[in-house]
Amino acid sequence: MTTSKTSSGIRLGLRANLAQFSLLVAVNALVGGMLGQERTVLPLLAEDVFHLSTATLGLTYILAFGATKAVTNFFAGTWSDRFGRKPVLIAGWLIALPVPAMLAWGPSWGWIIAANVLLGINQGLTWSTTVIMKIDLVGPERRGLAMGFNEAAGYVAVAATAMATGAIAEHAGLRPAPFLLGAAYAVLALGLSTFAVRETREHARFEAARHRAQAGGGQEDGQLTTGQVARLTSFRDKALSAASQAGMVNNLNDALAWGIFPLLFAAHGLSIAQIGILAALYPAVWGAGQMLTGWWSDHIGRKHLITAGMLLQAAAIGLVAAGTTFGVWVTAQILLGIGTALVYPTLLAVIGDVAHPAWRARAVGVYRLWRDGGFAVGALLAGVLADAYGLTTAIWAVAALTAASGLLVAVRMYETHPRS
Repeated sequence: MTTSKTSSGIRLGLRANLAQFSLLVAVNALVGGMLGQERTVLPLLAEDVFHLSTATLGLTYILAFGATKAVTNFFAGTWSDRFGRKPVLIAGWLIALPVPAMLAWGPSWGWIIAANVLLGINQGLTWSTTVIMKIDLVGPERRGLAMGFNEAAGYVAVAATAMATGAIAEHAGLRPAPFLLGAAYAVLALGLSTFAVRETREHARFEAARHRAQAGGGQEDGQLTTGQVARLTSFRDKALSAASQAGMVNNLNDALAWGIFPLLFAAHGLSIAQIGILAALYPAVWGAGQMLTGWWSDHIGRKHLITAGMLLQAAAIGLVAAGTTFGVWVTAQILLGIGTALVYPTLLAVIGDVAHPAWRARAVGVYRLWRDGGFAVGALLAGVLADAYGLTTAIWAVAALTAASGLLVAVRMYETHPRS
């Protein structure tokens, strides 16, 4: 693992920054845990406690979360360049502090929606910043591996917390006990971010200086405005734009798994504990698999893994729609997790490959704006289709959309990995 060093002591590389990198992995696990506290319990709260009569109303919390997180991602990248990574990370954890209490004791559904607005801001600021900081530290040669560890930590924590809250809810009720985990996560993460995490913005500046030197002088692409970065990432560059649409559809799938799958499982008579296992299995496979797939993309390239992952997700979602038993759904959740693991860290690595270090944080923010906008789109699309045509039809529609996204990657994206 190559490292480089300046007179000020800044070094790039995983081995050279292992302590800080490992700390950021732990912090991102806590970010994922904040999301995982909702995965099993909240869809059931909507029906059993607040008696919401339609899927669209029940999914309003995912819509609020996704829309807020998407917009916050954009600003997280810009603010990280302007103010530094660490202040943005700390701000995200301060905003998270009231969320568990609002979920645990909120007297109306409006409180749940408000909690998810705050959770969306928390996730946008903290998850985006940990991504940016890890890319800063490792340099250009281990981006896929770094993103694999980052996303693995977050989504293994989502899975573990989803399973834990399902087990707690089975024995202690849907509220307030399951959300006490989230309160502990928020306090611990705020302490680590404030007292142990170090700023990494200078690592990006060092890499940008090396980038210019290797190119023989100042590069024009290092001087892009935020508007130019947004257009390039969203539409103009074929790899960046293909990654953005694939990320959006991927998280649209996650909104479906989060909000619709538990309702389908409950409609077929599964217990809360069984629903908790299924809710945890998909992000567990997704999370653990990313430690392999991120590394793999550093060796064979990005494009084919993304294409295969999207098509596998489509097949897995179709199997959920076709299934009626716990065993079939276990298989489907495992396949969905594998497909998502192929895609998730690899898409972030594409952004790191193409974006210049001087505007990379903003490109990550724009990509994550599109990607997490998928939560909002997914909540609306799945909710409307489920209310109009039934849960199974909504799931089949998303499966078809996911397959189309994978084919678009195959046609539009060029390979971005330097070795390829």
